[in-house]
Amino acid sequence: MLAKARHIIVEVIDFFHQPFVKIIPTQTFRYLACGGSNTVLGIAINHIAFTYILHKRSIPLYNNLPPITPEVGAWIIAFCISFPAGFILSRHVVFPESNLHGKIQLFRYLLTTVVFNILNYILIKALALWLPGVHQTVRFSFICVFLSILSYILQRTFTFKSAAVPAVAE
Repeated sequence: MLAKARHIIVEVIDFFHQPFVKIIPTQTFRYLACGGSNTVLGIAINHIAFTYILHKRSIPLYNNLPPITPEVGAWIIAFCISFPAGFILSRHVVFPESNLHGKIQLFRYLLTTVVFNILNYILIKALALWLPGVHQTVRFSFICVFLSILSYILQRTFTFKSAAVPAVAE
């Protein structure tokens, strides 16, 4: 079933890639399509969770622990869905040639996701301080583009790289 789904997704993405085939390499286009789709999925789930699941209310925790705000709760719910979806798309659609073991890929994907979430937070705070006259949407758009490029490079060279296969002695 996964192979069939992968085949359909690849065919759809490659169909839309045709006008750009001379400009954007196939793997890069697949990364943009999968990453963009996963981002939209995360935003949609975040909205649904915030509005309809949490009803814009905080989540109380045990004893004297402060409650989880609805924004953070919605982010956690969205992350629990978009993280595995992003991993599966990256592993099976964007970087299927990687011969690293799945557990290694998953650990590296989690590691890079955590690093990029921290980087995102730092850059949002830093650009708010350094470029207060620039509109927030422009700053955030710059951060998204910058981190997307960096993420693609890291995913290709670290998370889903192909391990060297030892030569077989004859």
